[in-house]
Parts: sequence; structure tokens; C-alpha cells
Amino acid sequence: MSKQYYTTIGLEIHAELKTKSKMFCGCKNDPDEKIPNVNICPVCMAHPGTLPVINKKAIESVIRVGLALGSNIADFTEFDRKNYFYPDIPKGYQISQYKYPIVSGGELHNVKITRVHLEEDTATSKHPENSDTEHSLVDFNRAGLPLMELVTEPVIHSSKEAGDFARELQTLLRYLDVSDANMEKGQMRVELNISISPQLDTLGTKVEVKNINSFRAMERAAEYEIKRMSELLDKGEGDKIVQETRGWDENKQSTFSQRKKENANDYRYFPDPDLPKLYLSKIFDIEELRKGLPELPETRRNRYRNDYGIKNEDIESYILDQELGSWFEEVANKLKDPNKIKTASNYITSDYLGLKKNNMAVELPSVSNFNELIEMVGDNKISSRGAKDILAMIVLKDESPEKIAEEKGLLQNHDEGALKEMVQKIIDANPSVVETYRGGKENAIMSLVGQVIKESKGSANPQIVIKLLKELIK
Repeated sequence: MSKQYYTTIGLEIHAELKTKSKMFCGCKNDPDEKIPNVNICPVCMAHPGTLPVINKKAIESVIRVGLALGSNIADFTEFDRKNYFYPDIPKGYQISQYKYPIVSGGELHNVKITRVHLEEDTATSKHPENSDTEHSLVDFNRAGLPLMELVTEPVIHSSKEAGDFARELQTLLRYLDVSDANMEKGQMRVELNISISPQLDTLGTKVEVKNINSFRAMERAAEYEIKRMSELLDKGEGDKIVQETRGWDENKQSTFSQRKKENANDYRYFPDPDLPKLYLSKIFDIEELRKGLPELPETRRNRYRNDYGIKNEDIESYILDQELGSWFEEVANKLKDPNKIKTASNYITSDYLGLKKNNMAVELPSVSNFNELIEMVGDNKISSRGAKDILAMIVLKDESPEKIAEEKGLLQNHDEGALKEMVQKIIDANPSVVETYRGGKENAIMSLVGQVIKESKGSANPQIVIKLLKELIK
């Protein structure tokens, strides 16, 4: 039986910033460019004699992230050279930050932040398939893009906590509009630092895992490493856990050794002599930037919870889709009635999103037409089935639900006299079900209710149908 081990995880997360130009030159910041090596210039290609110029907007973006995290914003900061050779770095070093990051401290999702700093991205190595020779190609379009790196404290203790934090950071970056943070496109990259130990509050040998392109892959990589290291310790082979960088193989669902982990000294950091020292309070009005922050995800969650009383699952749908959330607010503020607001939210998060998932042509209807639909449901003018059918129509062609209900015969029939004949017809056609109901199985009546509603094409009021069935079945 495996012993108990305590897991400690720290995260290093990179996010490409949404600026018009690269970090140290005027080349276009377009990570989606399909033609290789077109967004390049002598500066980002490190031609002799060229000098970098700092992108002010990129620094502002990192400051705004720090303010949203409740972090300390440095007054003094500088850029350093991180020296290592790889084909995707044209200079032979990466301009980054080491001793004086722009942001330090702060917290998100109950995870403490160590630092947030700014650096330049590397180029993209490509490995052609079906090639006669073994070679790689390098696309320098991405080289020099502004890249924010956030480092957490080692205070995460499970793969789920790590995944929850990374998802929340992605949402925050999108709210601040500093990064699209799309992991599939490489705009956000997560690296795991994992260790396990038999003692609580004691760190084991740290292993870093890279090559992760989704939140689910990150969680699986963490789970795999925890299991791998636990099994080695169980067998008394703890010496096989070495400080190294490992990659994640999505196909094999496992990690693999890449190289021994470097220490900071290996990179020979030193201040970049081509870039000026920065005193941020002389360049930016920090308080004005703070005032300019949008409503942040957690604040919005609490407001939805307090103002509308809707389910947490519904709230998350609106947090992740800001356009949908803003539309829901318009709906709710005009409906005013708490019960109708909850009904509206159910139709939005269940039925509308279900329709959207299956048909990209689906669009949000006007608030007035959607609210008309919800009012009709609340006034028992249409059944739940009828409401779903009408919703499926107005998301394709925005029309009055009342008009559609009249044209399609979906208005509920409350006329007992008109329904009585239909109910008797269903009773006569289902003698075995009737006998089962008479025998004491009261739920059997629901089968008859469904048949009456089907017979009426959804127009029969279910409560009246139940009342008539009970009266007519002696």
C-alpha cells in the first residue's frame, strides 16, 4: 500500500500580450500570421549595430495585471540578459527581468503570487513531417513578442487547484484585455514545478514539466508526476527523482525527461546595457491605472450572486462569456421579478447555450423578445416545451414570441370544456395505464398527461390536464 505523500506545486505561466508591436521593435505583433518570417526586422533578428526600444504599452499591461492581483508595483525596474543558446533565440540571449521585476506579491484564487515580469518571446521551431531529411525550421514572426511571466509561490497542493488557478488567471487576463491567453494557440503556456514529500511543509526534489497545451493536459501531467514520484519513493528509489525538466506527451499521457534543470546562475543574468533603467512612477500614473481597471471576475461573481440569486454554475457561464453576461444583466434588470430572473437564467444557460453549441448561426435575440418569452412562461401562456420551441426560433430569426405562439398554435389551452373530450379520448385508449393508476400507482397518470399534451401539440395546460384526468378516472 502506498504511503501518504504531500504534494507541492508552483506554477510559471507565460502569456503573450496584446500590443500592436513587438517588445523591443516596431514589427507587427501578430502571432496568427501564417506566412513565416514576414514580421521581422534587423532589431528582432539581432543584426549587428541595432538597438532595442522598450514597448511602453507592454509595461502598462503588466502594471494593470499587478494592480488587479493586489500586488506591489515596483518603482525601479530594469531589463536583464538571460544568456543561453538555442536556434529560436537570434541574439544568443533573451531580454528578460531577474532582480527587479515590475510586479511582486499579490494573490489570485487563494494562491499567492511571487512575481510578474516582462520579457521577449522566442521564435517558433517547426519540425516538418514526411520530410526526406531530419531537420527543423525556425519562424521568427513570434520572436520578440511581449511576454508576461507570472510565478506563483509553491502553495498549490493538487492538480485541481493548479487547474483552477490557471483558468482563473486566463479569465482575468481577458477581462483586463491584455491577452487573449488562448492555450491552443500558444498565447498562454503553463509550466509545472512539482515535488512530493513524506513530511508536511517539507519540499522534495523539484521537477519541472513543460510542453503543456491545455488545462486538462496540465492536470493530467501533474497527476502523472505525482504517481510516478510516489511509486519511486515507495520502492525506495527516491534517488531517481532528480531536478530536471520533463515534457508532456499528449499521445502517451505521460511525461518524459528532457534535460537537467538549470539554475539562475547558469543563465549569467546581467542588466542589459542597451536599455535604460526605469522609474515607473515617473512614467505612469499608477492611481489612474488602478481607477481604470474594469470590474474583475470575482467582483462580478459576488454581484451576480447578491443581485440576482442565480446558481453558481449559471454565474460561471456569464463570467467566462462576458458578452453573454452583459446581455443577461439587461434581461434581469428589465424583468425585475426574482423568480422570472431565475427562470430566464435557466433558459439561457441550459437551452440557449445548448442551441449555440449545436449551431454556430444561433445569436442572442433582443432583450425585449426574450423577456416577452419569459413573461409568457410566468403567466402560463405557454408550456415549458412550447417555450423551448419558440426560443429555438427566435435565436435564428428575432421575432415576437407571442406572434409565433399564435401562428404555431403553442398558446396553452386553459378551457376545461375543450380539453375534456381530448382527455377522455386518451383515457379510453389506455385502459391498462388507467387500471395501474386505479391500483394505487399514482405516477402512472403522468404517462396519460404526456399523451394529452402531445395530442394537443403542447397547448394543453398540464395542471388542468391532471385535474381532468383525476376527475374522469373513477
